[in-house]
Amino acid sequence: MKLYYSPGACSLAVHLVANEAAVPLDLVRVDLATKKTEAGDDFLAVNPNGYVPTLLTADGDSLTEAQILVQFIADQKPESGLMPAFGSIDRYRAQRWLAFISSELHKGFSPLFKPGTSEDAKAAAREHLAKRFAYLDAHLADNEYLLGDTFTAADAYLWTVLGWTRFVNVDTSSYKNIERFMGAVATRPAVQKTLQEEGLA
Repeated sequence: MKLYYSPGACSLAVHLVANEAAVPLDLVRVDLATKKTEAGDDFLAVNPNGYVPTLLTADGDSLTEAQILVQFIADQKPESGLMPAFGSIDRYRAQRWLAFISSELHKGFSPLFKPGTSEDAKAAAREHLAKRFAYLDAHLADNEYLLGDTFTAADAYLWTVLGWTRFVNVDTSSYKNIERFMGAVATRPAVQKTLQEEGLA
């Protein structure tokens, strides 16, 4: 399988889940500004939307959207426990968190990265994120990870998205449980391996 990625983007979550599950991927780095791969190929020919992650499966299918791809990769190695069993209530809990991260956090950061966003819009985005961080922090007070004691694909996505705070002037130091979560995930061997492979370590 081939993963089109950009270092530190949400594709990092997919790469991380693959390393956690020991699922081999061919990595293709994409310059999101030029929409070219590291080999100079036109990324828009692969994904007309021009964003990562994009995964080409062994069957030749093209899949996109981080919350879907982390599930797909995890399901290649169900014994990894990175996604709970199909039909279980924990499966739906994990999917609920993936949807929350995608819609409430990932999208919440968008105005902070987009050129030309007004300061009022940025302030509104930070206020929105602060409310979501408070909700997460309360949940993590009683849970090591999103689903309790077990690290899942949802945690990989959450860790990736929360890592963007340092690039957009968002302070999470008052959220002690989030800070603990971020530090704990950062020490995982698969995380360190992924960061090294993307040149972020």
